[in-house]
Amino acid sequence: MKVAVITGSGGLIGSEATAFFADKFDKIIGIDNNLRQYFFGEEASTSGNVNRLKDHYSNYEHHHIDIRDQASLENVFKKYGTDISLIIHTAAQPSHDWAAREPFTDFSINANGTLNMLEFTRMHCPAAVFIFTSTNKVYGDNPNFLPLKEQETRWEIDEKHPYFQRGIDEGMSVDNTKHSLFGASKLAADVMAQEYGKYFQMNVGIFRGGCLTGPRHTGAKLHGFLSYLMKCAVTGKAYSIFGYKGKQVRDNIHSFDLVNMFWHFYQRPTKGEVYNAGGSNHSNCSMMEAIELCRQISGNKIKYHYSEDNRTGDHIWYISDITKFRNHYPEWEFKHDLLSTMGEIFEEMTKRKI
Repeated sequence: MKVAVITGSGGLIGSEATAFFADKFDKIIGIDNNLRQYFFGEEASTSGNVNRLKDHYSNYEHHHIDIRDQASLENVFKKYGTDISLIIHTAAQPSHDWAAREPFTDFSINANGTLNMLEFTRMHCPAAVFIFTSTNKVYGDNPNFLPLKEQETRWEIDEKHPYFQRGIDEGMSVDNTKHSLFGASKLAADVMAQEYGKYFQMNVGIFRGGCLTGPRHTGAKLHGFLSYLMKCAVTGKAYSIFGYKGKQVRDNIHSFDLVNMFWHFYQRPTKGEVYNAGGSNHSNCSMMEAIELCRQISGNKIKYHYSEDNRTGDHIWYISDITKFRNHYPEWEFKHDLLSTMGEIFEEMTKRKI
């Protein structure tokens, strides 16, 4: 029997991964205890996604387990052992604003929880492919010291800089920078995942995501940029912009495209390799540009509040250079651009009558 274990299976990437891999594995073990609701409130609950997965995929088996609970977690690994050939670890506390409220909670989930997953993989299914969903926040605020220029609707990097053509690559330093507590806990997990790949020669891949998005994202005020913005467009809620004149730039990758990266890595894994994984120059926008696109797609005027105080450690401009992944897996390609992604988000919210 071929088994895949997916943590955070009710979240955006976890549920997308479940749907993607359901016909490729005999059994999908989903691990999710809906902490997202604790982080961000009822509107961010993953229970709807979990129920959908249970209804649609007969080989999906759900476990309501906290990844910090070593005994319960190890029981899953003991039960399936070497039948497990893939682990996709997406479970996390994902907000750098929220992390400052409860540092112990944030670090224990992001760092200790990841260590639990890696060690139980090593103990019970060491030949399995382990995929860790990291973040661009491991680079801290180093991107903010690039030569940036203000334009009408966005900040942009100087065209003479090496990052202008393709974005920020994996060579950017993770040292001497302000990460946010969230960035620090994810960096600890990121380095640990690299170490298990290199020290123990395990098949581990680390994917440093930009803004991950898609129609199944339960966006909330503190996390889920495009999803929450579209929710504001649909419901009439006011969106909050913090600093940089609303011209801060994010690259956005559809959840399918990221999970498709995982699929390519699974087929030809490496040992502790790091990949930037975002929308790159293919799919990016500033806050103000996203507001205008939401207006065009929804037909509704977007209300927003602006504060001159930027969020601590927030990126002014971040675009991922995905050249390294493309060079390793040249058959992979984007299936979604920014407009099609935002259109899907709108259609899903309209269907669910959010």
